[in-house]
Amino acid sequence: MPRNLTPDIAEAVASSEGVEPTELDFVLADHIDLNALNQLAEHGNSTWTLRFELPDHSVTVTSGGLILVDSRPVQNWISP
Repeated sequence: MPRNLTPDIAEAVASSEGVEPTELDFVLADHIDLNALNQLAEHGNSTWTLRFELPDHSVTVTSGGLILVDSRPVQNWISP
């Protein structure tokens, strides 16, 4: 089943700002290729880390399921 990380990342960044995802002042797709991100997430048997910059934030997504915003763990994109 394809994995869409876009809502998880938007929620993590919004949480770090203390706002709702709809209140973010940028579009995630303007800063990262969402198709590539989601394809990477499908590689469950691989170990990977993706880092990218957003306005005012550095985001890291790991194959272990973590989303870090500005080096702080904010969300787990893999269901427990």
